[in-house]
Amino acid sequence: MTGFAACFSGPRPASFKLVALAAALACGAVLAQPSAPTASPPAPADVPASAPANSSLDALLFYQLLIGELELKEGRAGNAFEVILDAAKRQGDDALFQRAVEIALQARAGEQALGAAKAWRSAKPQSVAPLRYQTQILLALNRADEAGEPMAAWIAAAPTMERPGLIASLPRLLQRLPDQQRALALGGKLLTPYLDDPGTRTAARVALGRAHLAAGLPVQALGLARAAQADDAAAPGPVLLALDLLPGTADAEALVTRYLARPDAEPALRLAYVRSLTQSQRYADASRQLERLTQDRPQLPEPWLTLGALRIELKQPREAEVALLRYVELASAPAAEAAAAAPAAAASSAVEDDDDDDAPSPPSAGGRDLTQAWLLLAQAAEQRGDIRAAEAWLAKVDNPQRLLEVQARRAGLMARQGQLREARALIQAVPERTGDDARAKLMAEAQLLRDVKRWKEAAEVLAAATQRFADDTDLLYEQAMVEEKLDRLPEMERLLRRVITLKPDHPHAHNALGYSLADRGLRLPEARALIKRALELSPGDPFITDSLGWVEFRLGNRDEALKLLRQAYHARPDTEIAAHLGEVLWAAGQRDEARKVWQEARGKDAANEVLRETLARLKVGL
Repeated sequence: MTGFAACFSGPRPASFKLVALAAALACGAVLAQPSAPTASPPAPADVPASAPANSSLDALLFYQLLIGELELKEGRAGNAFEVILDAAKRQGDDALFQRAVEIALQARAGEQALGAAKAWRSAKPQSVAPLRYQTQILLALNRADEAGEPMAAWIAAAPTMERPGLIASLPRLLQRLPDQQRALALGGKLLTPYLDDPGTRTAARVALGRAHLAAGLPVQALGLARAAQADDAAAPGPVLLALDLLPGTADAEALVTRYLARPDAEPALRLAYVRSLTQSQRYADASRQLERLTQDRPQLPEPWLTLGALRIELKQPREAEVALLRYVELASAPAAEAAAAAPAAAASSAVEDDDDDDAPSPPSAGGRDLTQAWLLLAQAAEQRGDIRAAEAWLAKVDNPQRLLEVQARRAGLMARQGQLREARALIQAVPERTGDDARAKLMAEAQLLRDVKRWKEAAEVLAAATQRFADDTDLLYEQAMVEEKLDRLPEMERLLRRVITLKPDHPHAHNALGYSLADRGLRLPEARALIKRALELSPGDPFITDSLGWVEFRLGNRDEALKLLRQAYHARPDTEIAAHLGEVLWAAGQRDEARKVWQEARGKDAANEVLRETLARLKVGL
């Protein structure tokens, strides 16, 4: 900004004056020769970038704009700004004012950009654009007190049909301010006049709710979301605000589910809710929402893919295959059929995260990459124990960006057939383009060894990885989990405390340490404090809720343990959670229900170690 502003503080360079004088003389000479043939208008490619779209481009203006653009090209942004702004003031043209503002902004000259926006507003008081620029520049300069007036004028000047949308965008503008308490005060002042207007009150209440949420006031935000939904039960805004309040704010979910019970509920909002549920690992609830969506909109491909992935997580491979094959069928449809579902598909892509790679993927018949579907189908077949089918699905993948993932899956199949050495070599042979590739290979090899319970070798791989990638919290955490399997508790605790030091908001490190202590009956009050902290960091996580239930059981608080374990199992009917819930039910004398829970879990994962150890220790036969 300093270098640009300096261009305004001194006189123009002599070269600029000479060029301007020559241009003026040339212009006068042309205009003074009436007998000369009329010049044809310049071709579009020859018109300066700042030429006004709806004004007459006479010779004087043309040369003035040409000089401005030449000055800008030569790096003299201050001169260019003055020339273009002078032309804008003389012409009173929106396009020229906008060009002057943009030149200043590109040169990071905020004060000059603000001055041009004010001049524009003065010259064109009925125009909305200068109000928008003036507001955005003031907010970028952190001058919230000055931004209130042009922002209020901007909202008032907006066409009636566009005003709700402008009000809805207000929180994004206010988020630029470093002090969100000041932003909330400004938002309240701006939005109060629109809270009772039937045309704007829903948007205004949602916008004010977002300002409260940004200021750390979720209870007030929820109250405004409720009021907005009461205004308009079909509006998506209150639902999106409630989704942003999940999972930490009580009762926000009721607002979401109330909307989703409507027959006209938008598929994109249901998918957004699914994403929130999966982030909290509430896979059973997410699966139920997707089942509803696939019933209501069976031609949308993306929900079938996500449903298949969730069913794999829930150890339901056959149901997963049904969903995934349906996705493949829809995704491979001709482009004309795929286009019919494009709006909802585009919406779903905003809330899906199936492939994190930014590199282009090979096209499929319907314009979609089927790599993720093939990988998931291979995983489902592996869960069923059908190695040949899993290999066949992997053979369909032709995506270099997913090579490590494919080879890791192939290695897992080989290890299951006793070819561990060859499996490790397969992963090690994957090319390394970056340090991230090397790290990912080490993680994949360690996971392969963990899957076949080769704990010592997994620990060696991870120890080497943490030497190479020092203070990598993910690697340290994985190494700690392997040390726990080797019953090397002091080393496990050292590693987990190192993770917590490096990343204090790491919920799984807190939970893992707390659960390991609780499971061994050690330092139970400390274990509970660690797990409660983990739940604060990741509200609603069923595995952390399970840990808290387990430590409460160890502390003798059976009723509280049952409540927590039921809650965790409802959110995610995982085999280990079932083992814990069944044991507490058994201890409480509710043995029929305990057997039912255990039988259900064994049907999904009969080889689970925690379940088998629990049944053996309690001498229960199913």
